[in-house]
Formats: sequence, C-alpha cells, structure tokens
Amino acid sequence: MRSCSHLNMSLHKRCAIEAAVKAGKFIKSNLTKPKIVSYKGEINLVTNVDRKAEDIIIRKLEKSFPSYSFLAEERGAGSANYDYRWIIDPLDGTTNYMHGFPFFCTSIALEKGNDIILGVVYDPIREELFCAEKGRGAFLNKRKIRVSKTLKLKNSLLGTGFAYDFKNADRSNMENFINFIMHARAVRRAGSAALDLCYVACGRFDGFWELDLYPWDTSAASLIVKEGGGIVSKFSGKPYSQYDKEILASNGKIHSDMIKVLNEAKQIKISFKEIKK
Repeated sequence: MRSCSHLNMSLHKRCAIEAAVKAGKFIKSNLTKPKIVSYKGEINLVTNVDRKAEDIIIRKLEKSFPSYSFLAEERGAGSANYDYRWIIDPLDGTTNYMHGFPFFCTSIALEKGNDIILGVVYDPIREELFCAEKGRGAFLNKRKIRVSKTLKLKNSLLGTGFAYDFKNADRSNMENFINFIMHARAVRRAGSAALDLCYVACGRFDGFWELDLYPWDTSAASLIVKEGGGIVSKFSGKPYSQYDKEILASNGKIHSDMIKVLNEAKQIKISFKEIKK
C-alpha cells in the first residue's frame, strides 16, 4: 500500500491511516504465531496481539496529538476532559483471528464532542482501507464508494452478529435473525461489526443490524456508512449514537422494511436462559 504521507489529506486522517495500517500489518504478521490468550468473559477473549496493536496505535496518535483523549477497547477511557477523543478497536474480530478465519480489522475514529468526524477501518488480509471524513464522502483505497441500489428487502444480502453474552442476555438477537432469514435473500454472520458496516458502505451488504455493541465497534464504520450514502439508526428508526446498544444500517432503500421486521421480531422471545433450564 502506498505510504499515507504521499497522499493529500488532513493531518488527522493521515495519522489515523498510518496508525491503522501499522497495527494491521503487525496483526497480520502474527496470525500464525502462538498467542497469549486471556478472557474478559465466558467466550470474550483477548490476546497479546490485541494489546500490542492498541499500543502501536496509541503511541502513533499521541505523538502527533498529545492533548487528545482515548477510548480504547483494551485500555478503556482516558481523560474525561477533552475536546477531541480517539475511539480505537485494535482488533475487531479477535475470535476470528484466533481461529485463523480471515475476517478482522483495525478501527479508529475521531470524536469531537459526541460527533464522529473521522473514521478509518483497515482490513490487513485484503489490504482494504475504508475511510471517511464527515461531509467528504467515503472511500475504499482512495476510490469513492456508495451503498447498494437494492430496492427490496427480499432481494437483499444482510449482515448481523451476536454479543458475547447473548446466551444470558434478555435479547439474544435470534428472533431478529430468524425473521430476517424469512424476509431477505440471505443473512451472513461474519464476526466483525466494523467490517460488516463497511461492507454496507461499499454495497457488498445491503443492510446490517446488531445488539450490544460498543463505541469502538461502530464509531468509525458508522460514519463510513453515512458518508457512503447509507442510513444509520436505532431499531426504531431514531438517530443512532455510538453509545447506543443497538444499530441498524442500510442503503436507505430497505431501511423502513428492516425496521418493520425488527418490530415484528419483538413478538418472538427466544431466551437461552429458558432453554438451559
């Protein structure tokens, strides 16, 4: 990939891209090597590679922007008093990574107030760099991207995911999954929300929904979807914030139909707590 320093872009964007690419290359270089694994929950794991990649990103960004705060998946939140904050997921798709399943990425967003103004997502396996600055469009490896033109839900390919604690959650997302299988052409569960959202932005997916995500999962990619011409909302259709616990993204043309399906699914209650009894 061409060095970011040769591109005509803002300092924020250039540094975020360089940090994402550097961390992504480190992640890829360690894909087949032994890893030190620990657990943040029953199935929510973290590796030494996640932590090292996060260190790479933060060191790079701190060097250029020492006064900015951070919200990172492994380190947590930095200073509460800030004008700008970097929101970082060093490795979105850790379970995939541990199993050698080639679908994972690095995600970096820049927040001003509660507004996301920059998003960068890098897939080191395919060397695909998704990025967007607010009001300036969305790009994949410098090529402008747009959401799909699919008009009907029945002709759509959708993406989704399941929270690490879905077996113990009140809302498991299984009811939504079942309903969308019946209404859409197909549904995929690939294991990286950030990449799933970028796939909506470039037209590979027509829509995506998920529950119980965190700001580092969605901040960068949700901006990329919006700058690619898509719509991002809560399940109700109300405006989405990176701090909300549910997200619905689409090409806009099937958005209202997806909201209808999500509302229908509320009538179906699938609880893994009850199944385990």
